[in-house]
Amino acid sequence: MRILLAEDEKHLNENIKKILKKNSYVVDSFYDGEAALDAVYMADYDLCILDINMPKKDGLEVLTAMRADKKNTPVLLLTAYDSVEDRVKGLDSGANDYLCKPFAFEELLARIRALTRKDQTAGMNTYTFEDLTLNKDTMVAKRENVEVNLSTKELMVLELFMLNPGVVLSREKIENHIGNFDYDIASNVVDVYIRYLRKKIDDPFKVKYIHTIRGSGYVLKK
Repeated sequence: MRILLAEDEKHLNENIKKILKKNSYVVDSFYDGEAALDAVYMADYDLCILDINMPKKDGLEVLTAMRADKKNTPVLLLTAYDSVEDRVKGLDSGANDYLCKPFAFEELLARIRALTRKDQTAGMNTYTFEDLTLNKDTMVAKRENVEVNLSTKELMVLELFMLNPGVVLSREKIENHIGNFDYDIASNVVDVYIRYLRKKIDDPFKVKYIHTIRGSGYVLKK
């Protein structure tokens, strides 16, 4: 699997490249957006990792140019900005995911696995995690092949988990995915829907899939 990495901080660039190569990825790394964009047109990549703040062309400019030319390669943005506005801007520009600095390399690898897994399964109608399935056309969920009756919001939360197995999802990211609940943003509405979802897809079964990561959010894992 071939990855393009564009990060102008040389020490971080080298560390990421080393970790990726250790995990059997082929990596082409660059220190500015202009060189990265040139490379996008010269090779086929399974994933592009773009730092937002780069010289010559920033990550958003590279991303915008890619999407304008119908290049649908999954893009993971690296950003030092942690505001909702900045992250929404990146996602609206066509990014598939973002990761705020500083980050753990384990999380970077998990996000890479999730993004490349989604790309590999493009066009399939069903997400699958162990014995849990979600048909994205009919929005019908099943566990052990038994249909689970979920509300629209519960299905949307489950879809986000199924798209990101093994990735810790913050409450804020879950809120952003499922839209306006008509609740105060400081409320515990995400925790409430997670509790509803657990009652239906976890509580009746021996193996639990939705886990709380204290101080960070939730993750779908065995």
